[in-house]
Amino acid sequence: MAGGKARPPFARGMDVSGRGLVIFDFDGTLSDTVEGITSTARTVLRAHGLSDADMGDLRRIVGPPFPEAFSIVYGLSEEEAAQVTREYRAIYNTLGAEAFPAIPGMAELADSLRAAGKATSVASSKRATLLERGMLESGLAPHFDVYLGKLNDGGDTKSKTIRRVMDRTGLGPGDAVMVGDRFYDVAAATEVGIPCVGVRYARTCEAAELWDAGAVAVAETVGELRRILLG
Repeated sequence: MAGGKARPPFARGMDVSGRGLVIFDFDGTLSDTVEGITSTARTVLRAHGLSDADMGDLRRIVGPPFPEAFSIVYGLSEEEAAQVTREYRAIYNTLGAEAFPAIPGMAELADSLRAAGKATSVASSKRATLLERGMLESGLAPHFDVYLGKLNDGGDTKSKTIRRVMDRTGLGPGDAVMVGDRFYDVAAATEVGIPCVGVRYARTCEAAELWDAGAVAVAETVGELRRILLG
């Protein structure tokens, strides 16, 4: 309809339980990394002159890739966003296993998906080396068949990472479903022709963000997500 919102490519409420490849986001979806991310970002942004009022809800930077996140959310120039990211990573890389707590029930859900014959995977905007560390530190690594992060801060995108997951598993868009906690996940999945289930148990956004982006379902709990993925 002219002047109206574009119709989402996948219908709200569509059944995704028959899909054989489940692709999870990491931050806010598999692991509750919000505290480590936001506290580190707060330290660095304060050093760059931003007040708490300027920063507002720091959960907004959970989801978009770094360094772009600092430009998207705070309007930093490309150069300053890159510098903030370097300082952020210098601190974040010193954090221990406590920065990557698995969301309760996720390992069990992954095992149930595997038992049902599904492939379990992760596509993250985290750098590949950091994602690998997060998967190991959280104890989630043994429960997933493939977990891939971005290869660089340049042209590597979430949608490209999702495509690499499909290439690695040999399964295509018609076999896959994405699970993520922000509209960035929905958008990336849509770009490659995959429906996305939104999740809110880490409280990184409001449900409206996920619905408006075109999520086919929004799970408030891990139990609800299980029912959506397994039927």
